[in-house]
Amino acid sequence: LTLACDLRIMSQEASLIEVFINVGLIPDSGSTYFLPRLVGYGKAFEWAVTAHRISAQEAERYGMANAVVPPYQVLPTAREWAARLAQAPTVAIGLTKRAFNRSVLNDLETQLEYEAMLQEVAGRTEDHQEGVQAFLEKRPPQFKGR
Repeated sequence: LTLACDLRIMSQEASLIEVFINVGLIPDSGSTYFLPRLVGYGKAFEWAVTAHRISAQEAERYGMANAVVPPYQVLPTAREWAARLAQAPTVAIGLTKRAFNRSVLNDLETQLEYEAMLQEVAGRTEDHQEGVQAFLEKRPPQFKGR
């Protein structure tokens, strides 16, 4: 489940493990999709077949965690990130997620065309207009998610 998340904040005391091999099973719930894309095939395969326990610091080093914080800071940090994202241009965030998801399937030319199409959509939003106006007026933007 963790691997399917876009942003991951971990307690410095937490760890991750693909333990299926210890009971004669293969990783599931999308692990065979997400893990190689996050850490590369070699590490993903190694961890899956050895049940290597991945520390929070190692997870951060390999891109499986965006932040590692003390246990008491996990929830406040998550709330801070959520508040920041809620104030951001949410349509552009969604379009960015689409572009990144599509990029693993596309060659560069196709991806550039897809980006151009999404940029056109983003450029027609009220949030884009607000962002430009705020920049010109030298003030923080007030995005509405439209």
